[in-house]
Amino acid sequence: MPASPDPGEYPAVPAVPAGPAGLSRGRHRVRPVPAAPPAAPPRPAPAHRRARPVPGPAPSRRARPDGTGGPGGPGGPGGRAPRRVLVAGLGFDRLTERQVINHVLGALSRGRGGWIATPNVDICQAAQRDPGLAELLGTASLVVPDGMPLLWAARLRGDPLPERVTGSSLIFSLSAAAARAGRSVYLLGGPPGVPELAADRLRQRYPDLIVAGCYAPPWGFERSREGVLAVRRRLAAARPDIVFVGLGCPKQERLIAAVGPYLPTAWYLGCGAAIPLAAGTVRRAPRWMQQAGLEWLFRLLSEPRRLFHRYVVADLPFAVRLLAGCAAERLRRR
Repeated sequence: MPASPDPGEYPAVPAVPAGPAGLSRGRHRVRPVPAAPPAAPPRPAPAHRRARPVPGPAPSRRARPDGTGGPGGPGGPGGRAPRRVLVAGLGFDRLTERQVINHVLGALSRGRGGWIATPNVDICQAAQRDPGLAELLGTASLVVPDGMPLLWAARLRGDPLPERVTGSSLIFSLSAAAARAGRSVYLLGGPPGVPELAADRLRQRYPDLIVAGCYAPPWGFERSREGVLAVRRRLAAARPDIVFVGLGCPKQERLIAAVGPYLPTAWYLGCGAAIPLAAGTVRRAPRWMQQAGLEWLFRLLSEPRRLFHRYVVADLPFAVRLLAGCAAERLRRR
């Protein structure tokens, strides 16, 4: 059987060149292949399907100590802060005392601090005279009304606040909540020996309460850098969760602004005379007088020489003008 031929022995057959389209080769006609039509330009997508640009981060507002003045708010981290109720030139949060306590404990569990302002009629009047104080109060994490005239004014404007929330009540309710949650408190303010007496009475009332420390700063300490630094060092060493600052307005608010950033995980309460009240060295009005808006009268009768000008000459006319103005504003809107 002969060997299979080597393919290399056979010359390649040349390819027949393709002729122009439409010419015949033998009996068959080569039909032209039509060229593809030019692609139409893409049609724009409908407006409702167009991709929207991703917005960049919104410019943050001035941040409060716990961050709620920026992207977050009292509603929780990352949420928008609810609109405040404007009364006497200041914005107030719509919160009950229980909601304030829950907010503070929730923020502490997330490692976020802050501060609470409790303006009354006297503080509102001072804020109208001092724009710097009004701006400082506006940076507070929570602002709650310590005074029935402020609740009446908000109701007259048609934008009511839920209830009165006072520093004198919060020092007890926050201490009770701190005792249950294993949180510590610090008492800052009052005459010498009064913070220690208040701490003892609070511990008797709430046996599980942890008191991280007490300090009664000397008179005029806030006028020197060394005096403020001494407070800051004491707080840094004690590392409390909640600090009751009872120095009166505007001293306590300015001190909170000065020391707060150095202990940013703590909560500060500007509580006025709450520390002597907790110590029992100052009596508080009966509950019926508190609910009737007459606590100022009880204090006036207790300390007439010191409080007559403040309550009768300054605060009372201011409160009357405030209520009359709110009522007139509501009538104009009708």
